[in-house]
Amino acid sequence: MRENKLLQCLLFLSMIFIFVCVVPAVKSSGFELEEDEYSWLNDEDDQANMVQSHQSSRSKCELSAGKWVYDQSYPLYDSSCPYLSTAVTCQKNGRPDSDYEKWRWKPTHCSIPRFDALKFLGKMRKKRIMLVGDSIMRNQWESLVCLVQGVVPTGRKRVTYNGPSMAFHAMDFGTSIEFSWAPLLVELNKGAANKRILHLDLIEKNAKYWRGVDVLVFDSAHWWTHSDKTSSWDYYMEGQSLFTNMNPMVAYQKGLTTWAKWVDLNLDPRKTRVIFRSMSPRHNRENGWRCYNQKKPLAYFSHQHVPEPLLVLQGVLRKMRFPVYLQDITTISAFRRDGHPSVYRRAMGQEEKQHLREYSSDCSHWCLPGVPDIWNEMLSTLL
Repeated sequence: MRENKLLQCLLFLSMIFIFVCVVPAVKSSGFELEEDEYSWLNDEDDQANMVQSHQSSRSKCELSAGKWVYDQSYPLYDSSCPYLSTAVTCQKNGRPDSDYEKWRWKPTHCSIPRFDALKFLGKMRKKRIMLVGDSIMRNQWESLVCLVQGVVPTGRKRVTYNGPSMAFHAMDFGTSIEFSWAPLLVELNKGAANKRILHLDLIEKNAKYWRGVDVLVFDSAHWWTHSDKTSSWDYYMEGQSLFTNMNPMVAYQKGLTTWAKWVDLNLDPRKTRVIFRSMSPRHNRENGWRCYNQKKPLAYFSHQHVPEPLLVLQGVLRKMRFPVYLQDITTISAFRRDGHPSVYRRAMGQEEKQHLREYSSDCSHWCLPGVPDIWNEMLSTLL
């Protein structure tokens, strides 16, 4: 009798152990995941948090909290890299100062390892990484290719093109570093009378290029914030409804939701990592300073401002089933008013150099080498 009671107690305790300790470890999703191998998926709140590092979610470091440190050992390549667009080769275009190339970001409570091209290619062996977005994402793609290409022999690298996509191939590693043009993520098509229609609920025309990729890095914000005079569409369309006007952030939320649904339905987190890079800041507001002739990062902000597109993005990511990392580069890049091409987005003659202030100033894109190299050091750390 006493033995039966003991067995009953042991059985009862084992059931409690299974219910309390084992059941919560299973994440509710369409995929069965081993907890150890996919522990980075477990914290639902992390889906809307900034990408941190390879550390566990219990000891992560706030990468966006820190400061820019002058480092003579930078840059990691020079503006002779053959994959750079003319508009970002500021040294070649006559920019007289070069200190903007020598700053690295140092988080307060951890460090970002210096970019190691061979280590990166080793991690990405036989894999595809694709950066999807606008011209600033193209800016970042050029940075990543230049960081890597120096260790790849001349005859063992090439660039290929496929529709809106382009890819750098490190052939000995079987690695491709790709860029796909999709500044709004959703579809922008021509309609009747050649009118441009932004389809808030259509995405497949762009998304077909994202399938089969191992690491996807997205960005989309700048085109959504263009004024009516500079917007790239004439109408919004959702379902069968056509709209002439819509609050830009409402439209942005709808477009991002379409993207989020596609990711949730079409990607498997066991096969694909997805990162969303936050908005790159512009330093050309009419009521603020411009980037021309700026030679040092800002030392501090009088107040912290969270851009509305970032709040919208965080809200969409929180509702997703798929674990998407949000890489926050907005805060750290906001210090770098010195890092833009400004008037040095093209080569100028001596006569033009005498009247630099008369020319328009690009305070959105970034000189290379420069700030996007640090974004890619963060990305490499994550991967």
